[in-house]
Amino acid sequence: MPVSLSYPGVYVEEVASGVRTITGVATSVTAFVGRALRGPTDEDGPVVVNSFADFERIFGGLWVLSPMTYAVRDFFLNGGSQAIIVRLFKQKGTDATHAVVKLAPAGGGGTEYALTARHPGRWGNRLRARVDWDTRDTTDTKLFNLYVRDGLTGLVEEFRNVSVALDSPRRVDLVLKNESALVKGASVDAATERPDGHPAPKPGEDTWQDNAIATNTKVAAADEVPHDGAIPKLAEYTMAGKRGIRALDHADLFNLLCVPPYELDPDGGVAGAVESGVISAAAEYCQQRRAMLIVDPVWTKKDDAVTGAGDLTGSVGTNSKNAAVFFPRLKQPNPLRDNQLESFAPCGAVAGAIARTDAQRGVWKAPAGLDAALVGVPAFEVPLTDAENGQLNPLGVNCLRTLPAAGQVVWGARTMQGNDRLASEWKYLPVRRTALFIEESLYRGTQWVVFEPNDEPLWAQIRLNVGAFMHDLFRRGAFQGQTPREAYLVKCDRETTTQSDVNSGIVNIVVGFAPLKPAEFVVIKLQQLAGQVAA
Repeated sequence: MPVSLSYPGVYVEEVASGVRTITGVATSVTAFVGRALRGPTDEDGPVVVNSFADFERIFGGLWVLSPMTYAVRDFFLNGGSQAIIVRLFKQKGTDATHAVVKLAPAGGGGTEYALTARHPGRWGNRLRARVDWDTRDTTDTKLFNLYVRDGLTGLVEEFRNVSVALDSPRRVDLVLKNESALVKGASVDAATERPDGHPAPKPGEDTWQDNAIATNTKVAAADEVPHDGAIPKLAEYTMAGKRGIRALDHADLFNLLCVPPYELDPDGGVAGAVESGVISAAAEYCQQRRAMLIVDPVWTKKDDAVTGAGDLTGSVGTNSKNAAVFFPRLKQPNPLRDNQLESFAPCGAVAGAIARTDAQRGVWKAPAGLDAALVGVPAFEVPLTDAENGQLNPLGVNCLRTLPAAGQVVWGARTMQGNDRLASEWKYLPVRRTALFIEESLYRGTQWVVFEPNDEPLWAQIRLNVGAFMHDLFRRGAFQGQTPREAYLVKCDRETTTQSDVNSGIVNIVVGFAPLKPAEFVVIKLQQLAGQVAA
């Protein structure tokens, strides 16, 4: 009782109802792992982008040596709304990885103050810095203003009234560490001098150009980065700790994972191959994170696909129920090569179509059919006929087809356990994704149960809240059945949680659902009626 009853009168008390709304999680947040021109690396953690413009600003946009960048473009082009990017950077030998701008010390003596590009890559070679002493206290010989410009984007960062004094609240290295997206400053010590100021530009001069009297400092030739790193392979994707694919440990949630090819096609196209070990590791990680892996084809011919699909573990690297493979690759114009048609990995476009279907119809709708059109895809590398599609579909390979009027569409919705001979309960992609959606939603929505008294009142609350969540999905058409009893069940009582479980601190919740399965084969039976004889 919250208030002691001390005087005659009316006391008002609020009593908890036990209603705790379970909210469904997002279903199409897509993670991409691969190379990029610039931006934070896997060591810094994953970065969320909400449009391709975001990706261009942070990671440099399309890069002819990175199929991942094209996959991200296709994802947003086809309806994707949120992506998580993990950039991998592999050092080449002992070459420098971060460009450095060295600012001359005041008075010409002492040590230069070094500004190091925050992230690795040749993008840092275009950095320039400018210093002036027009500060709030012109008598302070430790105080200065710093401006840093990114020559690729034109972005200028301003840091006013920074200092090289150890006890300053605006100590330059700490300010840059927390506020700059472009550079890091050298550590300050007692002997550090502020950088020399640059003169103002003359009339008609651009502050950031190479003027007769230098108005800025650029990266010296000796401090430039010679390349954008080597191609990361199995070792970089499966690195120990929260690196490589496991950098996504820092991400709260993702539903789809794309690992586009990183080796270029030897025939000149952009799409290429991924080591089977990378796919195996990615599929295992997806099972841990309740996500789906979108696998790009390793085959360039239909016959190779038929042969390889007979042993997906051997040819691709996995036959996980949390993975789906799509064939063939896309043929698209490459804007970085004069719009010539080249081969591209389909994972980004397919993930975008999945996201679009989720938004329009729900995660339980198969992301395939006439509505699952692929935008920005004029053709496929291998045109498939109905008969060829009929060879691949029973093997668990989802085909991409060109159909009259509809154009280029996704024409398959099976997981990599979709081979008819496996007889898997997770044969269909929408069934598996619906289960993952329910699992993740209930996992997050029942955290409040931990440490609650484990008895009938708690079980009743669980049945109420989980049942309300499942009933809402039933009303939205997520399950089979005409009544809730036919569509789902929620059980949490003395039968599921025995006294032994209670003594061990365990509460068992049983949730079942009747999934919707896609109508893969539509059979129309036509019969000719004999003429009726008049009576």
